Amino acid sequence: MSRRATRPRPTQRPAEPTACPCGLPASYADCCGRLHRGLAPAVTAEQLMRSRFSAFALEDTAYLLRSWHPLTRPAEVDYAPELRWQRLEILGSTEGGPFHQEGTVEFTAHYRERGHAGAMHENSRFVRHEGAWVYLDGDVAADSDPVDRR
Repeated sequence: MSRRATRPRPTQRPAEPTACPCGLPASYADCCGRLHRGLAPAVTAEQLMRSRFSAFALEDTAYLLRSWHPLTRPAEVDYAPELRWQRLEILGSTEGGPFHQEGTVEFTAHYRERGHAGAMHENSRFVRHEGAWVYLDGDVAADSDPVDRR
């Protein structure tokens, strides 16, 4: 008889979707999936915001950490197992274009938590770091943060 090592079970991540979670009318593979796989960089701050929302929806920790500014990047990303990101609504942006060095994106991210709908409103700041757009920080509306609620 051979001895087989027991492999740890991989963490269950949400399945890769057909439609892109960011809300643009494209497949995930042709939209945010290209950025997640490192095949293309985000050209604008809004494109990075959309790709980060998709990464949160799919629990793509590696991409989230790669696209976070090193000065504000956490050591790890925590996911609430009962929370599912559903839809992204971009409300506005300032600068953040291909020729800018910084920009903001205001958005509402809709989610479901324990069967109840909710929304998080944030105004995020993005900057270029080593030529690439990265998330710096954001101002979250106090009554809308699903992570900080008790």
